[in-house]
Amino acid sequence: MQRSSLPEVELMIRTLAETVVANEAYFSQLDAVVADGDFGYSLASGFSAVLAGFDQFDRASVGAFLKKVAMVISSKVGGASGPLWGTAFLRAAAVAGDKQTLEPADVIAMLRAAAGGISQRGGAALGDKTLLDALIPATDALEAALKAPGDGVAAAQRAAEEARRAAQATLGMIAKKGRASYTGERSIGSVDAGAIAIAVIAEAVSAAWRERYSSGKEPA
Repeated sequence: MQRSSLPEVELMIRTLAETVVANEAYFSQLDAVVADGDFGYSLASGFSAVLAGFDQFDRASVGAFLKKVAMVISSKVGGASGPLWGTAFLRAAAVAGDKQTLEPADVIAMLRAAAGGISQRGGAALGDKTLLDALIPATDALEAALKAPGDGVAAAQRAAEEARRAAQATLGMIAKKGRASYTGERSIGSVDAGAIAIAVIAEAVSAAWRERYSSGKEPA
């Protein structure tokens, strides 16, 4: 993965949105174990709206595009997920700014900003059994992979593998945020729905990147 232009960003966001919509029932089932079970429905509502308006979004820059995604998510996703995911996209958009092309360091900075926004908005930290427990390790893995010999396809796969490992590790955690936290120690033994969602999304993005660039011809 060298540089990523707007078409690559579009690929990732469209893949993310389609994956969320396709997994609505699955994410809700996971959430229903210790929470109110609306996580998948809430996310799918917002990302369905993203897909519906996708072709009309501002494409003046990467930041402008992501800001529009953030606005749709914030207004269409219900419950706690709307502010959290909306803030994540808004923070990433701010880092991207008016750039047309992203360097690997920009991508990492955007993911860090997204995680920071979620943490600040939700008051959550690593280890609280939230989506951050998959997002932060996946970002760490992606950063390390991008610095090592190899290509973007391999780096995306490494991030997806770490997201899955980290998401599964939430099985042994006590939920400290959200409705799941009300169950206390009873939250041990179930995975966090948000963390699993990050893993599923990372795997889908990795697969999409591999399909587009399996010939080795990544963006220059």
